[in-house]
Amino acid sequence: MSATITSVDTPQPATAAGRPLLRRSVRPGAAALSGVMLFLSFPPRPLWWLALPAFALLGWSLYGRRLRPAFGLGYLAGLGFLLPLLVWTGEEVGALPWVALSAVEAVFVALACMGVAAVSRLPVWPVWAAGVWIVSEAARARMPFGGFPWGKIAFGQADSVFLPLAAVGGTPLLSFAVVLCGFGLYETVRRVLAYRRTGELPRGATVAAILAVLVPVAGSLAALPLVDDSAEDGTATVAAIQGNVPRLGLDFNSQRRAVLDNHARRTQQLAADVKAGKAAKPDFVLWPENSSDLDPYRNADAKLVIDDAVQAIGVPTVVGAVVTPDTGKLRNTLIEWDPVRGPVNTYDKRHVQPFGEYIPMRSFVRLFSSDVDRVRRDFGPGHKVGVFDLAGTKVGFVTCFEAAFDDAARDTVTHGAQLISVPSNNATFGRSEMTYQQLAMSRVRAVEHGRSVVVPVTSGVSAVIMPDGKIVQKTKIFTPDALVAKVPLRSSLTPATRLGTWPEGILVLVAAGGVGWAVARAGAARRLRKTEQGAVDAG
Repeated sequence: MSATITSVDTPQPATAAGRPLLRRSVRPGAAALSGVMLFLSFPPRPLWWLALPAFALLGWSLYGRRLRPAFGLGYLAGLGFLLPLLVWTGEEVGALPWVALSAVEAVFVALACMGVAAVSRLPVWPVWAAGVWIVSEAARARMPFGGFPWGKIAFGQADSVFLPLAAVGGTPLLSFAVVLCGFGLYETVRRVLAYRRTGELPRGATVAAILAVLVPVAGSLAALPLVDDSAEDGTATVAAIQGNVPRLGLDFNSQRRAVLDNHARRTQQLAADVKAGKAAKPDFVLWPENSSDLDPYRNADAKLVIDDAVQAIGVPTVVGAVVTPDTGKLRNTLIEWDPVRGPVNTYDKRHVQPFGEYIPMRSFVRLFSSDVDRVRRDFGPGHKVGVFDLAGTKVGFVTCFEAAFDDAARDTVTHGAQLISVPSNNATFGRSEMTYQQLAMSRVRAVEHGRSVVVPVTSGVSAVIMPDGKIVQKTKIFTPDALVAKVPLRSSLTPATRLGTWPEGILVLVAAGGVGWAVARAGAARRLRKTEQGAVDAG
């Protein structure tokens, strides 16, 4: 009896007592780690391949889980991914907006992971699961407040073997291929481990798992001929001006005249270099977004500064300006400025940034941060596609944040653009990773639409990108500079451009089919259990 009492009363070793907690922490830890690995796969790191083990690990975390735990695991993965990816959003306004944005966007990841868990018991489940992920990316690109597509898996693949798929089906197909390959990798490993335990290897399921890995790779190789940087319509010599800002952060807006002077001065320096034979004469010049936050239509001094710079270089110049009408909302406008006629054409940014260029629910948001009042007057969206004829070259314009939206670049190409420009202002975000993440988007867009892309940025990184996604020139960050490059002009349309939203729509239908099948199977299983229980009760 005493021995029995002793064994009951003796405290258990701490390691043994902690094992259940440790076991319960494995899947949450793996889910969070998968999100961190996804973050690490994004620029400026060239670790695109990390997305594959990230989705394999996420697949292991979610496989066979019930919906409620899957939501929690997915939310951890979303936070692990988006908190470090979007840290730049709090660069000048503190942690609250950054954490709030990441927390909201992580809900989309959590809902996607619920769908992944729901379809994970189906045959060829990686296909359905990858489709579900695309549904979440599509939803995140549209809501709330017009959407926030930052963090699409495709945008981390600018250096990857999968990039040619962007020319086939755009960013939805590129994301789908990466996610499918990652989930297929987990399913292949799961089948091999099951075989080692049981000696059984279902041929059909194993082949399907292997194909989920191999088909995206094979498809990427097959799509390589679509990646073409040949000059179908000749070439154009383009200059991108990076004037720089007086200082980092939001306060650059209070130095509006200095920013304008910087860009005018750098343009005049380029004109002097051209005259001296040190630089090729450009056919046209591109200034960044916000290069003149002084409205040149209302400010005669700003107009004179721009006139002098454009007349010095002697070619059409596109100037990024803030236009301030007497009534209504501000406009983030690109102005085509002719050296003889002055301003002749405009494009108003169509996707304006919520909480950056306009404040939704201003009175409510003010309760949490007074920084909302830095935006004293909201910007309004334009409605016209921006394509300018600059010295005979049709140039499509996608302003900064718009590069994340599939329709923005595609619309310019379908309206005849032979070249795309993405004028941007990243000074607000300091030396963070934001500018490199955005530059990767432009590289993906170049391949997606088969166009050269020129990216003039106020403070860097400015770049010239070929239609194959390769950067041929770029600046250093926070340094005045001018890039002059001869780029190929193209007018053919890639399958991605022609198909438009169809690839995304098809993948949404794939996801709907998988989720519908899973729901039907679950309902059939419940009915069978009720029938069996009824038979037992009757017996």
